[in-house]
Amino acid sequence: MIATRSPIVQLGIRAASPIALVVAVFLFFAGHNRPGGGFSAGLVLGAVVALRTVAGMSRPIRAVPLLTAGGLLAGAVAFLPMLWGDPLLDQVVVERSIPVLGAVKTGTALAFDAGVTMIVVGLVVAVLDGLGADDLATGPDGGR
Repeated sequence: MIATRSPIVQLGIRAASPIALVVAVFLFFAGHNRPGGGFSAGLVLGAVVALRTVAGMSRPIRAVPLLTAGGLLAGAVAFLPMLWGDPLLDQVVVERSIPVLGAVKTGTALAFDAGVTMIVVGLVVAVLDGLGADDLATGPDGGR
């Protein structure tokens, strides 16, 4: 395929990957008060994984650990409030004063979004594995 033979394509993907990671981090943290969050950050990270797969570059190769960790984290954040008599998915907000940043507010929704992000990236990796990611990188003729 052209993606594995073209150094220009690989260079473009190498240059775009860090920019996409910064955008994903921004979407992840902006998602509480503005559009974004764990799902959209996971989609951006999944796009990076897909591009790197097609170009024959390094990528996560096992989806099950990502899916398991994400599901356990999101499930724990969802169900733990019930142990204290609060409703399902109740959010606890913590505000701290940090010397350089000032007042920083975070909550359990951040941990839930982290779990959702891991689930989405794990699903992208699983789909790529199901489609034969090795064949996507090398092409049906073995990369010739």
